[in-house]
Amino acid sequence: MVADRLEAAGVAHPQDEARALLRDATGLTRLDLALAPRAPLTAEEARALSGYAARRAAHEPVSRILGERGFWTLDLAVAPGVLDPRPDTETLVETALSLVAEKRDAPLSILDLGSGSGAIACALLSELPAAWALAVDLSGEACAATAANLARCGLSDRASIVRGRWAEALYGRFDLIVSNPPYVRTEDLAGLEPEVRLHDPALALDGGADGLDCYRDIIADAPRLLAEDAFILFEVGFDQAASVAALLADHGLEVARVARDAGGHERIVAARLGPSPT
Repeated sequence: MVADRLEAAGVAHPQDEARALLRDATGLTRLDLALAPRAPLTAEEARALSGYAARRAAHEPVSRILGERGFWTLDLAVAPGVLDPRPDTETLVETALSLVAEKRDAPLSILDLGSGSGAIACALLSELPAAWALAVDLSGEACAATAANLARCGLSDRASIVRGRWAEALYGRFDLIVSNPPYVRTEDLAGLEPEVRLHDPALALDGGADGLDCYRDIIADAPRLLAEDAFILFEVGFDQAASVAALLADHGLEVARVARDAGGHERIVAARLGPSPT
């Protein structure tokens, strides 16, 4: 059985993942499988399922095998060479929406720095009907993935994509700046789970010696890019919230909220411009 093979390989949820692979290999729905759980497979379906099982047993994530990932309320494509969006990042979306709740129907301008798959921009635009987003990424593959997911979600007409390093060469002011930058310490990369280490690009993971290099770059430009009453939100490593808050304070930004992920870790740091010095 596929589930037994995955369990032997150390996959955390073998039954659930085996069912997901079976559904894709056969085209059957959850209801189909519930009504006929032992229906025979065609030779073609069996070959497809066997190939899927081998890839998952080798610790390729299901989302990459199937080429898509559920994120927020959306089904996004997961492209090679781009960070696979994860549930922790939904906490960033949730926090951002709560901070702009009173402006939900306003024509907000959003800046997504390090857009990757475009998950954050797509989720925010799907909930903010009058908003517009600028997505920025250094990777050409990520820019293409962002464009593809914006099109997939019917949001292309409310977004633009720029290839570049963080906020370099950007101008203007934004109502909401969001970022899930690389934050893994370089020395910790080798110890990541194989699903991450072998399949997510190092460019999207490596945050430098202390994991904070990208925050320094972004925060240095934040004051000139934030509109009045605007917020900047970061996803951070499980032990980095205090360090990122200190960097924000060094540049005249006040922490407005720290949000915890489902595991109880301080995962999101939100800030705004502090009062001008007198």
